[in-house]
Amino acid sequence: MSNARSAHRDTVPAGGEDSTQALRRLGARAHQLRAATRAADHFCGQDNDEDRATASWLMSCSVGLADELASDIDGLARTLRDGPSDATMQRAIAAVRVRAHQLHAAARAADRFLEQESQEDRETGSWLIACAHGLAVKLAGELDNSVMPSRRPPVDKARMEAHDPQLVRSMAAAMPAATRSPA
Repeated sequence: MSNARSAHRDTVPAGGEDSTQALRRLGARAHQLRAATRAADHFCGQDNDEDRATASWLMSCSVGLADELASDIDGLARTLRDGPSDATMQRAIAAVRVRAHQLHAAARAADRFLEQESQEDRETGSWLIACAHGLAVKLAGELDNSVMPSRRPPVDKARMEAHDPQLVRSMAAAMPAATRSPA
């Protein structure tokens, strides 16, 4: 087992950690993978060789991230299966496992095709990057949806008023000067 892979084993619940915390950590890593595939998709569409090389490098990184994520989701599924069962959580993890392995396969295939010499193979790799990105978006969303919303801190929207001068000033200060309308 590689050091990179063993470094992420802390996402599988151990002892007192609940599966919700593990899902949050896995979701954060899924969003990193989504960003990497999105960037690879962007760079792959550029006209120069340096940008396409960057896309290829990003997909190589994505293969490793996807492999680690799929392995950790498998570990979480085993932990849930072997422990006290929560049927809803097990069903959610089963669906996420499938998506994670699909994503790993798409990223791996894209990486392989991008390394080929023929233009047709590189175009196939480009198409596979887009597929991997779509799967990464779905995986990140599914992991986000698997986390129980009751765990998130509530926002007190009653304190905010649409015409609150303090809110307007803070929003205006946050906007770049070029986008502000003349007063």
